[in-house]
Amino acid sequence: MKAGLFLLALLPVPAFAETQMLTTRYTCARDVEVPATYVNAEDLQVAVITVEGRQISLYSEEAASGARYGWPSDGSNYVWWTKGEEATLYWKDGATGTESVVLDGCVQAQ
Repeated sequence: MKAGLFLLALLPVPAFAETQMLTTRYTCARDVEVPATYVNAEDLQVAVITVEGRQISLYSEEAASGARYGWPSDGSNYVWWTKGEEATLYWKDGATGTESVVLDGCVQAQ
Protein backbone atom coordinates (compact mmCIF):
# COMPACT_ATOMS: atom_id res chain seq x y z
CA MET A 1 0.00 0.00 0.00
CA LYS A 2 1.33 3.40 -0.89
CA ALA A 3 2.04 5.76 2.01
CA GLY A 4 -0.55 8.34 0.81
CA LEU A 5 -3.33 5.76 0.71
CA PHE A 6 -2.31 4.41 4.11
CA LEU A 7 -2.48 7.89 5.66
CA LEU A 8 -5.84 8.53 3.97
CA ALA A 9 -7.20 5.35 5.52
CA LEU A 10 -6.24 6.63 8.98
CA LEU A 11 -8.17 9.91 8.64
CA PRO A 12 -11.43 10.12 10.58
CA VAL A 13 -14.55 9.51 8.52
CA PRO A 14 -17.20 12.21 8.92
CA ALA A 15 -20.44 10.98 10.44
CA PHE A 16 -23.40 11.35 8.10
CA ALA A 17 -26.87 11.65 9.54
CA GLU A 18 -29.04 8.71 8.71
CA THR A 19 -32.02 9.29 6.44
CA GLN A 20 -35.15 7.74 7.88
CA MET A 21 -38.23 6.68 5.94
CA LEU A 22 -41.60 5.78 7.40
CA THR A 23 -44.52 4.54 5.33
CA THR A 24 -47.97 4.45 6.87
CA ARG A 25 -51.63 4.69 5.90
CA TYR A 26 -54.42 6.93 7.16
CA THR A 27 -58.17 6.31 7.02
CA CYS A 28 -60.10 9.57 6.70
CA ALA A 29 -63.74 10.64 6.65
CA ARG A 30 -65.84 8.95 3.94
CA ASP A 31 -63.47 5.92 4.31
CA VAL A 32 -60.84 7.58 2.09
CA GLU A 33 -57.41 5.97 2.49
CA VAL A 34 -54.29 8.11 2.27
CA PRO A 35 -50.95 6.30 2.02
CA ALA A 36 -48.11 8.48 3.30
CA THR A 37 -44.34 8.19 3.21
CA TYR A 38 -42.23 10.48 5.37
CA VAL A 39 -38.56 11.08 4.54
CA ASN A 40 -36.52 12.67 7.31
CA ALA A 41 -32.93 13.69 6.73
CA GLU A 42 -30.72 16.25 8.42
CA ASP A 43 -31.51 18.95 5.86
CA LEU A 44 -34.85 17.81 4.42
CA GLN A 45 -38.20 16.57 5.71
CA VAL A 46 -40.73 15.51 3.08
CA ALA A 47 -44.17 13.88 3.10
CA VAL A 48 -45.36 12.06 -0.01
CA ILE A 49 -49.08 11.33 0.13
CA THR A 50 -51.40 9.73 -2.42
CA VAL A 51 -54.84 11.30 -2.80
CA GLU A 52 -57.34 10.32 -5.49
CA GLY A 53 -54.64 8.42 -7.39
CA ARG A 54 -52.25 11.41 -7.38
CA GLN A 55 -48.91 11.44 -5.61
CA ILE A 56 -48.27 14.75 -3.85
CA SER A 57 -44.84 15.72 -2.47
CA LEU A 58 -44.87 18.28 0.33
CA TYR A 59 -42.05 19.86 2.31
CA SER A 60 -41.90 20.50 6.03
CA GLU A 61 -43.17 23.91 7.14
CA GLU A 62 -43.15 25.68 10.48
CA ALA A 63 -45.98 24.57 12.76
CA ALA A 64 -47.05 25.57 16.26
CA SER A 65 -47.74 21.91 17.03
CA GLY A 66 -47.57 18.68 15.09
CA ALA A 67 -45.94 18.47 11.66
CA ARG A 68 -47.10 20.59 8.74
CA TYR A 69 -46.15 19.95 5.12
CA GLY A 70 -46.84 22.20 2.14
CA TRP A 71 -45.40 23.40 -1.14
CA PRO A 72 -42.85 26.23 -0.88
CA SER A 73 -44.60 28.86 -3.01
CA ASP A 74 -47.10 31.68 -2.78
CA GLY A 75 -49.45 29.82 -5.14
CA SER A 76 -52.28 27.45 -4.35
CA ASN A 77 -51.27 24.07 -2.95
CA TYR A 78 -52.12 21.22 -0.60
CA VAL A 79 -51.20 21.28 3.08
CA TRP A 80 -50.89 18.01 5.08
CA TRP A 81 -50.94 18.59 8.83
CA THR A 82 -50.33 15.76 11.26
CA LYS A 83 -50.48 15.67 15.05
CA GLY A 84 -49.87 12.38 16.78
CA GLU A 85 -51.80 9.72 14.87
CA GLU A 86 -54.26 12.19 13.28
CA ALA A 87 -54.00 14.23 10.08
CA THR A 88 -55.94 16.71 7.95
CA LEU A 89 -55.51 17.63 4.29
CA TYR A 90 -56.17 21.27 3.34
CA TRP A 91 -56.24 23.21 0.09
CA LYS A 92 -54.49 26.57 0.45
CA ASP A 93 -55.73 29.28 -1.90
CA GLY A 94 -52.69 31.27 -2.98
CA ALA A 95 -54.71 34.38 -3.84
CA THR A 96 -56.51 34.71 -0.48
CA GLY A 97 -54.23 32.70 1.82
CA THR A 98 -57.24 30.79 3.18
CA GLU A 99 -57.15 27.06 3.81
CA SER A 100 -60.14 24.78 3.21
CA VAL A 101 -60.45 21.25 4.56
CA VAL A 102 -60.28 18.58 1.83
CA LEU A 103 -60.03 15.50 4.08
CA ASP A 104 -60.44 15.45 7.83
CA GLY A 105 -60.73 12.84 10.53
CA CYS A 106 -57.67 11.03 9.16
CA VAL A 107 -56.37 8.45 11.63
CA GLN A 108 -53.16 6.47 11.21
CA ALA A 109 -53.76 2.75 10.73
CA GLN A 110 -52.46 0.53 13.49
